Amino acid sequence: MRILRIVLLVLVILIAVLAVGGAVIFNRWTRGPLPQTAGTITVTGGTVGTQAFAGLENEVRVIRDNLGIPHIYASSPHDLFFAQGYTQAQDRWWQMEFSRHIGSGRIQELTGKNDDVMGQDVFIRTVGWRRAAEQDYASYDEEGKAILQAFSDGVNAYILNRAPGELAFEYNILGTFRSINIPIEAWTPIDSLVWAKVMAWNLSGNRSAELLRSEMIAELGEEMTAIFMPDYPFDDKPTIVKAEELPIGDSSLSNPADTAGIVGINTTLAGGITVTAPLFRENHSIGSNNWVISGELTQSGMPLLANDPHLGIQMPSIWYEIGLHCNTVDDACPYNVTGFALPATPGVVIGHNDHIAWGMTNVGPDTQDLYLMKINPENPLQYEWNGEWRDMTVYEEVIRLGGKTDTVTIQVRQTHLGPIINDNQINEETGEIGGFNNQDPMAFHWTATVEPGTILKAVSLLNRATNWEEFRVAASFFDVPAQNLIYADVEGNIGYQTPGRIPVRAEGHTGLLPVDGSTDQYEWLGYIPFDELPRVLNPEKGYIATANEAVVPPEYYAQLSEKLADEFSANANYTISYEWAYGYRAQRIEEMIENNGPHTLETIQAIQGDNKIISAEELAPYLQTLDFGDTKYNDARDWMLNWDYQMSMTSPQGAFYAYFWWRLGQNLFEDQLGEIIGPDEGDQGMWSTYLLMEQPENVWWDDVNTADKTETRDEIIIRSLQEAYDMAVKDLGDNRDTWAWGKQHTATFVSNPLGASGIDLIENIVNRGPAETGGGGDLVNATAWDYDNSGFTVRSLPSMRMIVDFSDLSRSLSIHTTGQSGHPYSPHYGDMIDLWRNIQYHPMLWTPEQVSAAQSAILTLSPG
Repeated sequence: MRILRIVLLVLVILIAVLAVGGAVIFNRWTRGPLPQTAGTITVTGGTVGTQAFAGLENEVRVIRDNLGIPHIYASSPHDLFFAQGYTQAQDRWWQMEFSRHIGSGRIQELTGKNDDVMGQDVFIRTVGWRRAAEQDYASYDEEGKAILQAFSDGVNAYILNRAPGELAFEYNILGTFRSINIPIEAWTPIDSLVWAKVMAWNLSGNRSAELLRSEMIAELGEEMTAIFMPDYPFDDKPTIVKAEELPIGDSSLSNPADTAGIVGINTTLAGGITVTAPLFRENHSIGSNNWVISGELTQSGMPLLANDPHLGIQMPSIWYEIGLHCNTVDDACPYNVTGFALPATPGVVIGHNDHIAWGMTNVGPDTQDLYLMKINPENPLQYEWNGEWRDMTVYEEVIRLGGKTDTVTIQVRQTHLGPIINDNQINEETGEIGGFNNQDPMAFHWTATVEPGTILKAVSLLNRATNWEEFRVAASFFDVPAQNLIYADVEGNIGYQTPGRIPVRAEGHTGLLPVDGSTDQYEWLGYIPFDELPRVLNPEKGYIATANEAVVPPEYYAQLSEKLADEFSANANYTISYEWAYGYRAQRIEEMIENNGPHTLETIQAIQGDNKIISAEELAPYLQTLDFGDTKYNDARDWMLNWDYQMSMTSPQGAFYAYFWWRLGQNLFEDQLGEIIGPDEGDQGMWSTYLLMEQPENVWWDDVNTADKTETRDEIIIRSLQEAYDMAVKDLGDNRDTWAWGKQHTATFVSNPLGASGIDLIENIVNRGPAETGGGGDLVNATAWDYDNSGFTVRSLPSMRMIVDFSDLSRSLSIHTTGQSGHPYSPHYGDMIDLWRNIQYHPMLWTPEQVSAAQSAILTLSPG
């Protein structure tokens, strides 16, 4: 018995040691990366790898509030942006690491070999985001390079002499469970600029739409395609700049030209070329809202400016809230600004300074074209141009795989029109990468890669602009992605400017379909001059609202065509885009601005949180008189239509309508679309469905799977509501009083790449949610969804909300989706989620006194 007791004691001690050791390791992995946010840190220059970096010039203070939002106080621009890089690396290093690997097509260095990710790495290398970022940097002036370098130096000062596991939890998991040991590389200005290219890609169009339109025309014909992808409804939905606010600038036309040939969509392939094969497509359903209201319509008599950009759901938030303050604001150090930064880049992208505030939504101009190339059959590195063979440039790209020593090498062929985008296609069955595509090669032409960009110069100038003129100078550098920039200032002015590098196309080239690339017939003629782009200052109506709707009415293009005929040609195509959000959000925002004044912070919050689905109100009359064949269905219809059309979290009718809308889209479109694309749950589907309601026998209503009959509108509506009710009862129970939209409409914030690892334990550590939400696709509270077995899962959302109050800037409000920290065990990893989903805010701290009163930690960065 004594021996048994000794053995048991040894086992107990061993288990205890292992438990303690495991706890120590777990604590080191999870808490070790949490940064020091109080006290003093001496920051000197040094070297990361072979990259040398400078240190601070003078002492810097970083004051964080109870949400972990930092305000940085420095004596020079160098120290200010150095400290911004240091601080953002403290809180978001893994996100920054992942960001630069995305932008460089190096994702598999972090994830290991993955066939799905391989396609992304190959595609990104082919488009050449990093090559374009390098081109941008080479063109920057001394000041721009200094800002980028100071930010990079600050990042490198933080990561110096820290092991990967001391920087982020993710390194430990990937190293232990995937044998992926990731070396820490120095941060460079190119790493910041390449993330700007990623954002430009996410907010640019219409490459995928060209391919989709081509495929639909080939499969379904032009008429059905035009109904599924309808023209913008200028007569029914608003534009940003109104007809009465034209002409732009001082121009005045005495004889406006006929606009019919300018704004009508021509879906005939130029040159008679056909396209039969779809390529890689991305989702461009994201959008944004912003508006600015003059003092004429506010209770205070001063402007209110609001913004909520809609982007893909992720963990942590795409935004990092920060204040950047020069200790003495003067010409030598002109920054005193607060708002939202992108973690990988310097400056404040959206926010306000002492004088002005600005907000952004995506313009969505057509800045991408596909050209069908002709390859020399004797030499795959030559292409035809105006009857002669031209040489291509060839880039060799080496793709490395995390956890492995082998590599994959591809060759990218580059024409003067852009890279051959459909080389190196991956075989879905074998995973093998093909080589050159000489059968139907397409060159990809995009404003973000054809010449150097200046986007971060625009951000720097916005941060220190003091008036409308300086704001417009800053906007002139805002090239790609073009954003609807709204403006307000302390003098009470409000304004709007369309910026961007927007192509002028040749006659006959709409940009909607791929065109012949063997001649200069469809080569771009140039860009719309900045001074001719739409703008408004102090409009008579007292407000400006943008929600990705059409920027201008057709009259604008007629005026522009006449004014610029000598510079380009009489028949040049100046159309900014043919493809817009269909105006539902804009319509609702304008309605609430006009009806709910005089405006205060509270009325603006109500607009940002509005959940009304106008599309349901449009479709309701078509349901009211139908017999659904059973009392339970008729009762359910009557109950659903007795509704305020608000998709709030607690709405039972909202939950039922979502099921109905889902089934209607599937029954109306899916049978004809097949594998081309799924039905659109957002505004495109809303408007095309509404148009089809007026065509009850249109071929789209027919179910091609029932060969013995031809369905009409009413039959598909009845079928859809019956199926929706049965699904809702199955998922939510038969007591309609307990139904609630939020129970089915949830947001799960997923961290890359561990959040999609398939390992519950790890996913539970790095992900947050599901969290119930209100809203829906193309509502003002734009929480767009995909339907799956877990419900109507949020896929994009208002990534932040900001309200700037010019009666007192310190009363301004803001929030973003998750929290300031990217460390899963930080208290600030997910502490904003409930505020965000409930349309609540925190004070947007501004004055030194306000920041000091709210401080929870002060960190002093001291030069060595």
